[in-house]
Amino acid sequence: METRLVERLEKAVARLEALSSSSSRGFAFSEAGAGEDPSSDPAIKALDDLIADNVARVSAAAEKIGGKVLDATKVLQEAFSVLRELLVKVKQTQKPDMAGLGEFLKPLNEAIGKANALTEGKRGDFFNHVKTVSDSLSALAWIAYTGKDCGMNLPIAHVEESWQMAEFYNNKVLVEYRNKDPNHAEWAKAMKELYLPGLRDYVKKYYPLGPVWGTTGKATISAAPKASGPPAPGAPPPPSAPLFSTDSSKPSSSQPKQGMAAVFSEINSCGGSLTSGLRKVTNDMKSKNRADRSGVVNVVEKEPRKSAPAAPKTAPPKFELQMGRKWVVENQIGKKDLVINECDAKQSVYIFGCRDSVVQIQGKVNNITIDKCTKTGVLFKDVVAACEIVNCNSVEVQCQGSAPTISVDNTAGCQLYLSKDSLMASITTAKSSEINVMVPASETDGDWGEHALPQQYLHAFKDGQFMTTPVSHSGG
Repeated sequence: METRLVERLEKAVARLEALSSSSSRGFAFSEAGAGEDPSSDPAIKALDDLIADNVARVSAAAEKIGGKVLDATKVLQEAFSVLRELLVKVKQTQKPDMAGLGEFLKPLNEAIGKANALTEGKRGDFFNHVKTVSDSLSALAWIAYTGKDCGMNLPIAHVEESWQMAEFYNNKVLVEYRNKDPNHAEWAKAMKELYLPGLRDYVKKYYPLGPVWGTTGKATISAAPKASGPPAPGAPPPPSAPLFSTDSSKPSSSQPKQGMAAVFSEINSCGGSLTSGLRKVTNDMKSKNRADRSGVVNVVEKEPRKSAPAAPKTAPPKFELQMGRKWVVENQIGKKDLVINECDAKQSVYIFGCRDSVVQIQGKVNNITIDKCTKTGVLFKDVVAACEIVNCNSVEVQCQGSAPTISVDNTAGCQLYLSKDSLMASITTAKSSEINVMVPASETDGDWGEHALPQQYLHAFKDGQFMTTPVSHSGG
């Protein structure tokens, strides 16, 4: 009997040793797999090709342009490099919870934040380029898709919708520079091909249902608060809290009370001793029985506070030609002799924040923008594209040559003087009032004719649609 028992024990020990050796071999295999070259993965290799072809094409065009376009493109390169690093880590990491996913995607969020920071502040010449990069980088967030209950669209749809937001500004770049500078047009075309079909087809082929997380790798957890100080050298690690504590089985009455329970417990235990130290209020101590107290409230006149009026904050004035393409006239106050002499049809004029000033543009320019000006006059000869008046009050604009388009937006008080060559100009108004257009008389010595543009309209529903007509007032 004892011999059979010993044999069974020896067989059991042999089986346990065999299982132990096989599990150690499996662990070594998984560790070796984790150290494989990521470039051997077809998905990572395809992403490398996408970066080497499409991203490099955008970078080559940006280097020819320079400025903020190059800065934004460098952020784009950084974001795609971060995406590659995250995809390599995905297969070596277990699927995290929401807090862990936020910590895992932190490098990508930082790269997108850099692009958003470039769009803040005053709009520059390359705002549409920077805005295209900023809005398009949200397409890289497809890596955060964890399932149909995560609140996101499928990765393919997410990439397409993100590019639709960025394409609005990308098309502006194409329209503005199509006939001016081929480098800008090449940059815009490369940006579109990077996402459609580049990134979309890549996600469709390798990650149509989102990233595939590892099953044996390390788990991603959210960042824990740091300890107050490092442990002493040689000190044993703190004991881990047990999952099931025997103290929890004890009734709560045996444990000391904390918080508000302890306060009420002390009140109940003290009873009347809490009020033993209070004095009794007698009748002569009451306010209604005291002679030195009356119900009349004396009114004391206070001197009004004299505060000096705050002076309006104004930026330093500017009158300069920037990068050989844009005349900037800003924050000019009381200047009646501002003249732009040397200009050509490729340059634009931007007038901002001027008050009680007069600006003369002697020559043909591409575009004129008048922004946030008050009681300012602008005199120009010819404009190729349009003259825009935005956020102004009581301004006068006179065209001595031709102007195909004049737009007035969010302006109160605007006097337009047109020449005979600009009578065919199209005038667009929005959210504006008190707009008068002066046109020359047919006779040489005749007076100017004044026409008030309507600012009140009548909308009537007829024949299945609304008919809009300006309101006319009769003096009868």
